[in-house]
Amino acid sequence: MGGGRNLRDFRFLVGLVMQYPEYQLFEETCWKDIAYGPRNMGLDEEEITRRVKRAAEFVGLDEALLQKSPFELSGGQKRRVAIAGVMAMEPKILVLDEPAAGLDPEGRDTILSQIRNYHEQTGITVILVSHSMEDIARYANRVLVMSKAKVAMYDTVEKVFARAPELLELGLSVPQVTQVFLMLKAMGMEIDTDVYTVPYAVKTVLKAWNAKHPDKAVPLPQNHKTVQEGGAD
Repeated sequence: MGGGRNLRDFRFLVGLVMQYPEYQLFEETCWKDIAYGPRNMGLDEEEITRRVKRAAEFVGLDEALLQKSPFELSGGQKRRVAIAGVMAMEPKILVLDEPAAGLDPEGRDTILSQIRNYHEQTGITVILVSHSMEDIARYANRVLVMSKAKVAMYDTVEKVFARAPELLELGLSVPQVTQVFLMLKAMGMEIDTDVYTVPYAVKTVLKAWNAKHPDKAVPLPQNHKTVQEGGAD
């Protein structure tokens, strides 16, 4: 029995949010749905309440919404309720399968920003499964690329996107800004192609211009973190 108990505890260490998790909502209220996991863990009501409120705050759910039926909410709100239900279990590792699938651009940015904020505030490992290279470029710290059930690449975002031609050969896409720089390189322009964010693209273009036209040099953007990111320096 001890082994069974340990296995049960081990399962709580990893939280999995499936694609379109809102289809799995079933309780009468959002509060009950978020509390379902913690209650199944055998926690007392005080701890369950703390976890529900904390998870709801992470995903930006107003307390007034928690007393409503999840089926009265918008698609994006339902998605947040479902994600909060897994966050409330406070796993050591949170795995999300295409968490922004089907959402409009604003909803997509909101969900992914909240997930990043959750990681930064809790220190919990977050594994984001996605085919969107734009999302990976903006929100990931490290990238694991799988091909034919094997690890093809595992490195920082910068170093993985510096291998853009290899990613394309594997049938994956790369951020649009990376595609632009690959085309410029193919057209004969002497320019780095390890670019995957717009701010870094601006910096790269200005560096290339200044190298070719020192008499018309343009100052590079300074003191802005995002401008310094987005390439394999």
